[in-house]
Amino acid sequence: MTTVTVVRYKRRKRIGDENSPMVFALKLKSGEAKIYSIESLAREIETIGSLSVEDVTHVMKSFVRAMKKVLVAGNKVKVDGLGIFYTTLTCPGVEMEKDCTVKNITRVNLRFKVDNSLRLANDSTATTRGGENNMMFELLSEKKAASGEDSGEDSGDDNKGEGNSSGGEAPDPAA
Repeated sequence: MTTVTVVRYKRRKRIGDENSPMVFALKLKSGEAKIYSIESLAREIETIGSLSVEDVTHVMKSFVRAMKKVLVAGNKVKVDGLGIFYTTLTCPGVEMEKDCTVKNITRVNLRFKVDNSLRLANDSTATTRGGENNMMFELLSEKKAASGEDSGEDSGDDNKGEGNSSGGEAPDPAA
């Protein structure tokens, strides 16, 4: 299982509120995540199945075109094992019914509701360790970042979430 690197950062508990106390939170280390294209996903699929890269690419591009057509018509697309794609709109409220027209729609959004079978979990807090949808995280310490070492393992216990003084989980920013 691959480990995802996270870093600590300091911010206000309530963003934008100058009187809000400062808290530490975690975020994914920038520059670590790769962007997979249809082509690179097709190569991954080719290694585990009997379809060629060209076949997979053609099917995925056709899927995207069909999905756009369905979504533009105001419908939803459910992809089993992935989730449901749907559209929403933003429209400010007005006092008079006659003033409420389609011209008031300021934004159309594409939303995604994840399928329950795809929900991801933090492996260090999950009830089932090593589960299929569990993600493993490693906290990048300042010592490791300064020395440039990346052994793949953290020698300290500051990423265990035990609440010790050297680290632990950051408070929930929504609280």
